[in-house]
Amino acid sequence: MSAEKRPIRYLLGVDGGGTGCRARIVDLKGNTMGQGLSGPATTRLGVAGAWASIMKAWAAAAEDAGLDPEAAPEVQAGIGIAGVSRKGALEELHALPHPFAGISFISDGAGACLGAHSGRDGAIVIAGTGSIGLAFVDGKELRAGGYGFPISDEGSGADLGLKAIQLALRAYDGRVEQTPLLREVMARFHDTPATVIGWMDGATATDYATLAPMVMRHADQGDPAARRIVQTAAEQIDALVRRMFDYGVSLVTLLGGLSGPIEPWLSPDVRRRLKPADGDAVSGAIILAERSIAK
Repeated sequence: MSAEKRPIRYLLGVDGGGTGCRARIVDLKGNTMGQGLSGPATTRLGVAGAWASIMKAWAAAAEDAGLDPEAAPEVQAGIGIAGVSRKGALEELHALPHPFAGISFISDGAGACLGAHSGRDGAIVIAGTGSIGLAFVDGKELRAGGYGFPISDEGSGADLGLKAIQLALRAYDGRVEQTPLLREVMARFHDTPATVIGWMDGATATDYATLAPMVMRHADQGDPAARRIVQTAAEQIDALVRRMFDYGVSLVTLLGGLSGPIEPWLSPDVRRRLKPADGDAVSGAIILAERSIAK
């Protein structure tokens, strides 16, 4: 860290996720100066690798803004990063040398929640590859679910894929009725359970989630197995949203790649209380940076 004390002129917000890292630099009036992208930035890939992606995204944003990297001591950074709650990850991140005036870390989900509600009390439910509910109430972070697939992440894309494969294998055995969805799932594995088993041994949540669009498509076409899977998933998302209401928030924002397709399947009372996001996870990281200046 630079020993030179210079006035803070810029805020850096970074959203580091499992598929990529986005950075944005704004001035103290909130005007966007530059943006940058890089590869995955999750502690699941190692803190060193995540940090390298963060710094690459910062460098790209600085270049886009026309800022010399030597201006870093004039930048206050807020970093949202996937996997920050993993044991020891936050301590490792804080121990890393950095060039900025100051730096704060938060989970990528918490950053998304701050951005969705412009830093005010509110909640998000993420329905993507995984699922989680997260709220801020009186400055306190409250969570539900999101413990990781397959033990958690109910109602997620990965969960849809898992349920589809389970039913497809039962239909293959004749234990449940065949449907177009279940036949298409088995066709992906050449109608061979041994191929499913071999795939399963190395499959990740992301791999299971690749089946989610197929499940949604068949559900929309009336396939009974697909409809049961999606309805059960919607009930799980409903439960996460209602838990956020229990925490004391009045509105919840639904986020994630599955949020649009599954919203029509949610209960009417839940849908009525959903609100669009004010901003994205990078906006939330910028709010974190701005708040940390005053501390």
